[in-house]
Amino acid sequence: MLRLTGAQKHYDWGSPTAIPTILGLVPDGEPVAEYWLGTHPGGPATLGQDKTPLDRWLRLNPGVIGQEDNLNFDGRLPFLLKILAADAPLSLQAHPNMTQAQEGFASENEAGIPVDAPERNFRDPYHKPEIIVALTEFEALSGFRNPERTLWLFEQLDANETVMGPFLCPLRERDCRDAIGEVFLDSLMPDGAAAHALTDVVAAAVNHVDDPDELGAFARLAVRLDTFYPNDPSLLAALMLNDVVLEPGEALFTPAGILHAYIHGTGIEVMAASDNVVRGGLTHKHIDAAVLAEVLTFEPALPWISIATEGPEGVWRYDEPVDEFDLWRIEIAADRVSQVPATDRGRVLLALTGDIDCVATTAPQATACKMHLASGDALLIPLGESATLTGTGTVIVVATGE
Repeated sequence: MLRLTGAQKHYDWGSPTAIPTILGLVPDGEPVAEYWLGTHPGGPATLGQDKTPLDRWLRLNPGVIGQEDNLNFDGRLPFLLKILAADAPLSLQAHPNMTQAQEGFASENEAGIPVDAPERNFRDPYHKPEIIVALTEFEALSGFRNPERTLWLFEQLDANETVMGPFLCPLRERDCRDAIGEVFLDSLMPDGAAAHALTDVVAAAVNHVDDPDELGAFARLAVRLDTFYPNDPSLLAALMLNDVVLEPGEALFTPAGILHAYIHGTGIEVMAASDNVVRGGLTHKHIDAAVLAEVLTFEPALPWISIATEGPEGVWRYDEPVDEFDLWRIEIAADRVSQVPATDRGRVLLALTGDIDCVATTAPQATACKMHLASGDALLIPLGESATLTGTGTVIVVATGE
């Protein structure tokens, strides 16, 4: 068992207080958007007091995470565990599937586009399924709403029909997939119908922000997004998506091809360790409409809400169809001993709250190691160690999927 320290990421959309509070630090006013625990080269976790980068350490100790992982994932952790805290909306984005990632990466390499170039779409040959587990109330957008419902919501705003007509026309006259694709791609054009409708939509939404129902939530989202991204017609693309509010403990899974964005809240994100993000709006970064059209699923898709299944001694499992990771939440209580899930892989454990003792035993010598965990403490539990948790609090455990 080895102590881990993650890497903080100070993006503008981050919260100045949420992650420092979890880590037991005094906020300094700077936004902290993410806290990374993994081997990602952009911010590898470090081990122990000497701060050895985890990626370097695993190359020297390949048996820690499992032989199969070394073969399939080049000796790196195939997942990245994050704390994510959003005070402002993130960009609209989607991730390619594995085939798209491999083909796109090879094609852009052949074209001689540097991997770190702003116009690069595929930075590695991997897909990037991800899950966010809410720690606070967490708002996100995920998947295109049924176009008939989207049309109804826009019409209920009572915006200027002369302006709105051309924008809404595909939703009224086309079949489902064509309508969603046409309206979405129009929202990326600086002089398209969406750009002309934007001001009227936001102005009309202001009149409905106090409505208590779905229309009110729709209007508040429009006004909120306009506050952060004024005069950006891709705001209207965001309004075509399902608005999701997760309660603490609930999770949202995002497979390939699903347009999504995180709006506000704090959560645990676990993702395949890839940098492939194809952006679709609400951003100043590169947007490639042609690649988006290939990657996105232009079909209505309900949000993939995951509610964990409870096992023995307060162990809750989030079961999603990915090879890169398995995810558990463990609620530790004073009257029981909780077992860290045993797998034939190494595991990363992150304490979120509480006063916890973790005891790991290494077979066959049965050598015990005890560590005390407070909020924000993290451990790497190697292959071959079993571990138990006592005290009170909540931890997250992630291992390579099986």
